[in-house]
Amino acid sequence: MYLKHIPSVVKPLAKDLVFDLPNDRNAIYLTFDDGPHPTLTNQVMDLLAQYHAKATFFLVGENAVKHPELIPHLTNANHAIGLHGHKHLSGWKTKNKAYFEDIASSAEVINSTLFRPPYGEITFSQAKELKKHYKLIMWSHLSADFDHKLSSEQCAAFATKKVTPGSIIVFHDSEKAKPRMIEALKLSLDVYAEKGFSMEAISF
Repeated sequence: MYLKHIPSVVKPLAKDLVFDLPNDRNAIYLTFDDGPHPTLTNQVMDLLAQYHAKATFFLVGENAVKHPELIPHLTNANHAIGLHGHKHLSGWKTKNKAYFEDIASSAEVINSTLFRPPYGEITFSQAKELKKHYKLIMWSHLSADFDHKLSSEQCAAFATKKVTPGSIIVFHDSEKAKPRMIEALKLSLDVYAEKGFSMEAISF
C-alpha cells in the first residue's frame, strides 16, 4: 500500500515536511530516489538534458559508496543531491538512535542539507530533530514506477495528473523501477514540456 498523492489533510499535521514548493515561475521539481544506479542514473541524466531539465537525486548512502564517481557527475551537471538514508530504513520501524546514526553515515559520503525519508515514513520526533539540520522533502506526486503491476503509461499518468507549479514528483533510478521508469519519464517529460513547465532542482 502506498499513496500516489499526499492527501491535503495530511499537510497541516506535518508542518516540518515539504510537500511542494509553490512558485510563480511555472517550475516543477523532478526527484529521483534510491540511486545512484550504475546505468540508470546516467540514462536519466541524458534524458533530462534533452529537455533542459534539472532534478534532485536523493541518494542512498550504500549506493553512493558503490558508485562514488556518479556524485560529481550529477553536481557538475547542476542537478541537486540529497540524503535518502544509508540503508534505506523506515523511520516508523527504526528507533530514533539507529535512524539518526544511519543518516549520519550517509552524510559522510553525500554532502547535502536535503533529506527525504525512505518510504516517506518518518515520526514526529524524528522530523523535529532532523529539521534542525535538513530540509525534509516529501512529494506531491508519486510515479509508483517501482510497482511491477503497473505499466510505464500508468506511472506517467500518476506523475502528470494535476501537476501544478511547485509540484514535487518522485521517480526512482533503481533496479526495481528499471523496467518502467525510463519510458514513464519520457512520457512525463513530454507532458511537462507541452504544458510549459520549467523543471528545476530543489534549492534553499
